Amino acid sequence: MGFLDQLKGKKAEETAAEISKSADCGSNVNGILCDVKKIINKNMAFYLPHVKNSELEDGGAVFYMNGQNGTEFDWYVNDRLPYFMVFYNDKDNLGAVKLALCHNGELQLYLFDEKGKKLIQTVKEQMDISKADMLKLAALLTREADHKKIWDRNIESIRTDARITDDELNEFNGRRENYAVIKNRMNIGALLAIVSKKIIDEGWKVGYMERNEPRDKNDSGWFFASGNEDDTYLSDPKNLMFIMVATVWQRFDSDIFKYIDMPAGSKLIRISPKEFEIDKNDKKIYTLKKEP
Repeated sequence: MGFLDQLKGKKAEETAAEISKSADCGSNVNGILCDVKKIINKNMAFYLPHVKNSELEDGGAVFYMNGQNGTEFDWYVNDRLPYFMVFYNDKDNLGAVKLALCHNGELQLYLFDEKGKKLIQTVKEQMDISKADMLKLAALLTREADHKKIWDRNIESIRTDARITDDELNEFNGRRENYAVIKNRMNIGALLAIVSKKIIDEGWKVGYMERNEPRDKNDSGWFFASGNEDDTYLSDPKNLMFIMVATVWQRFDSDIFKYIDMPAGSKLIRISPKEFEIDKNDKKIYTLKKEP
C-alpha cells in the first residue's frame, strides 16, 4: 500500500470513528442533513485527506448557501436546494466542497484542492429519500432559515429538528405555481439564439427581438439585434453569433427577460430604456448602449 493510500485510509478511519461517536441523526428531514454531512466527510477523507480541519472555515463546518436566491426559488426553479458548502479558511475563502441536493434525492458533490482553485473530483450519489421528506426539508429550511433571515450560515445554526405542520407544507407546496413562469423562462435561457455582434462586441442593448419557429430542440428561435444594423450588416454571417439566451440577458441586457417566453411569431421593439412592445411598424426603435 502506498503512502497516499495509507493516508486516505487513516483519514477515513478517523472520520468513521467521529461519525460513530456522534449523536443519532434521527429520522426523516433532520436525518437528511445529517447524512449530507456524513457524505461530505466521507468524500473529503478520501479525496482531500491532506486537508486538515484547521485549514477549513469553522473547522470544516457545512454552510447552507441560501443567501443568493433563497430556498424556495432554488427548489421550484432550479429543482434543488441551495448549495451546501465547506470553505477553506484563508483570505480567498474559496470552497473545498460544493454539494447540490436535488428534488429526487440525487446528490452532486464537487471537491476542490489547492485552496479551492482546482476541481479534482465530481461525485454523484442517489440518497434514499422519499419525495415527501425532501419537500418537508425544503419547507422546513424556508421557515427556519430564510424566514428567520439566517443566510449562508453553518447548518448547525438552523433548527432542523423542528416539526413542519401539514398546513405549512400545503402552503409551501401551493407556491409552486408562482415560479412556473420564471422556470419556463429559465428553461428557454438554456437554448440558443442568434445575436448581432453590435450587442456582443459594441455594447449596444437589444432594440429588436424576433422569435421564429425553433429549428431543433436546442434552438429557442430568438433573434436579437440592437436595432441600428442595416440589411448589409445582418446579411453577413460574420456579424452574427449563436449564444444561449441566458447569456444575452445575464451579460448584455436583462430587460429582455420578461419577454423571452413569448411565442414564435413575436416581434418586439424597444420603445424606452426599459420597455418593449409589439412591432407594428409605426414606431422608431429606441436604441441605447449599456452603461459602463
